[in-house]
Amino acid sequence: MDRIILYGGNRLTGEVNVSGAKNAILPILAATVVEGNESTIFNVPNLRDVEVMEKILLALGCTIKRVDNIMWVNSKPLDQVKIPDELAREMRSSIILMGAMLSRCGEVIISYPGGCEIGPRPIDMHLKALKDLGAEIEESYGFIHCRASKLKGTEIQLDYPSVGATENIILAAVKAEGTTIIRNAAREPEIVDLQNYLNKAGARISGAGTSVIIIEGVNEFKKDVTHYTMPDRIVAGTYMIASAITRGEIILKNIITDHLQAVIAKLKEAGCLIYSDENSLKIIGPERINSIEMVQTLPYPGFPTDMQAQIMALLSIANGISIISETVFENRFKHVEELIRMGANIKTFGKVAIIKGVKELTGTKTTAKDLRGGASLVLAGLVAKGRTEIENVYHIKRGYEDFHKILKGLGANIELVE
Repeated sequence: MDRIILYGGNRLTGEVNVSGAKNAILPILAATVVEGNESTIFNVPNLRDVEVMEKILLALGCTIKRVDNIMWVNSKPLDQVKIPDELAREMRSSIILMGAMLSRCGEVIISYPGGCEIGPRPIDMHLKALKDLGAEIEESYGFIHCRASKLKGTEIQLDYPSVGATENIILAAVKAEGTTIIRNAAREPEIVDLQNYLNKAGARISGAGTSVIIIEGVNEFKKDVTHYTMPDRIVAGTYMIASAITRGEIILKNIITDHLQAVIAKLKEAGCLIYSDENSLKIIGPERINSIEMVQTLPYPGFPTDMQAQIMALLSIANGISIISETVFENRFKHVEELIRMGANIKTFGKVAIIKGVKELTGTKTTAKDLRGGASLVLAGLVAKGRTEIENVYHIKRGYEDFHKILKGLGANIELVE
């Protein structure tokens, strides 16, 4: 099993070109099946989750060609409606294929999805919304069977601005009869990217990035699509913290600075100097990190839950006491016990963590329990005294392309042992 071994203490400096966004490319790849067109997609990250989605599309009958970070998907030959069980269980994002397959085939069979074990992420909202659009849903023996002879547009009020549910509704509604309005929709930039891709193919969607999205159903898509995937704001935020935690100086390129405002605000509070324009950013870490009174994870444009573990690693060596309130996922503190093994002083009370900064962390053997928690252990290892070993690196590979190579290029003493 792959492991990362690193020795802390090096100051990171240099430039990073941020890869395409995992949370954007996965729904876009799902969207390629909505109509039998051909898609050329640039800036596709080389990630484990993308490989899983590619395998799913191939199993459904699509043809795919990939060269470096360019992917060509032809969904014309799609001839299956069942998502392979072993692939669906490997990745949470497989669930958004429900809406796409209902649009294309009027039927889909999928098992309950897998992914990181960061607490219950019920798909009740997904299923209720699809039923509102006219789908019939049967659940049995861990499988979901959706059918719809004809989907019809409707108004859907989400109880919570769920990203996945918003994406599933969009994908199901693009060919539904009439107009669909999603209220309390998720506002994440990745949904804007999905809207942009679908509109290029012939969809009529407006409002992505706001809490109200309007989808006017069309009979068919007629256009092949060329699309450039947006940069990954979570990857960018992780490298920002790598610079902050090592007192480094890193320049990030190929970013959208507006997507990072919540992270920028908290890192400035921690004492970082940040200089930015529209598409690049320089972050200089402070000699001593300030504690942060409160970090509360919230749906976009709030502080992202996907950055909670990484900022906790930073605050574990801050000067003073910090509080993190996790409001999105109830079991997203699995990295805490691993950080404590490295010498961090962290106490959790339900969804709240209190972090009392220590002077130094010490390297030890740790285990990545999920994607972002694994990234937090790498960040902690960058400053820990001595040798840090991280197991279950496959979690990290789900969301970071060449993570160890990029960090090594910035000056980290890090190796991937396969």
